[in-house]
Amino acid sequence: MTEGGPNTLEAERGVSLWQDAWRRLRRNRPATAGLVLLVTLVVVAAATPWIAPYSYSAQDLEMGAVRPNLHHWFGTDQLGRDIFTRILYGGRISLLVGFCATGVSLLIGVLYGAISGYAGGRLDSLMMRGVDILYALPFTIFVIILMVFFGRNLVLLFMAIGAVEWLTMARIVRGQVQSLKHKEFIEAAYTLGLSRRRILLRHLIPNALGPIIVYTTLTIPQVMLLEAFLSFLGLGVQPPMSSWGLLIKEGVETMEEYPWLVIFPGIALSTTLFALNFLGDGLRDALDPRAAKD
Repeated sequence: MTEGGPNTLEAERGVSLWQDAWRRLRRNRPATAGLVLLVTLVVVAAATPWIAPYSYSAQDLEMGAVRPNLHHWFGTDQLGRDIFTRILYGGRISLLVGFCATGVSLLIGVLYGAISGYAGGRLDSLMMRGVDILYALPFTIFVIILMVFFGRNLVLLFMAIGAVEWLTMARIVRGQVQSLKHKEFIEAAYTLGLSRRRILLRHLIPNALGPIIVYTTLTIPQVMLLEAFLSFLGLGVQPPMSSWGLLIKEGVETMEEYPWLVIFPGIALSTTLFALNFLGDGLRDALDPRAAKD
């Protein structure tokens, strides 16, 4: 009977790609910090109705805008509304837009790119020319046209942003599918008589999840920035709802008199974007097969 430590037993059992990626991700301190911060933000956003110190709609017109103090940690706005409470509720909207719009772009981009890469030939060329044409259009103007034409609605905001953020995802998935569809396990699936749909959904797309996950984490901050920009223009989230972008817009209008109205929402948005980018960089390194050889 041979003796060995945990590393020996782990080597005997073998380590899957995802276990190895998780182990490398945990060794990446910025990525781990970004993941912890992101999870914390999601939990806080979900628990906002129970942890917010004041009601979202509570006003005190006599008090007006006051600097940060013991009662109002981030100060109040001109209507006497607590900025800390508004940032908590605004974070719910910003994160919701980020995740939902990214989900829309993920659904469109993955399916479009997978079908294009798997079909090949003329259909692939035609689909990619469509992507090239859409790339030539100014994304922001396209979203503004959609919002003006269909109305300012939170669900439509998800759809409008997701409808312009899927193009790069489609190209990434197409490239992955093209590199995988001639592999031995796909040839074996053909030999077993599996349908094209099953091969695409059960074998090709799951094996392209690494790059998909990485780009998803990098798409969320892009979506949140786009939502903030639209809210800054008055085309995004509409009062009485609020997002970090809308809070920044309102704060910029009076930043010389009340600088805290733009400083704290700006810190909340930038911190979240940094966390997502650090996590995306860490996932890219963890899921890169070449990094496993280092």
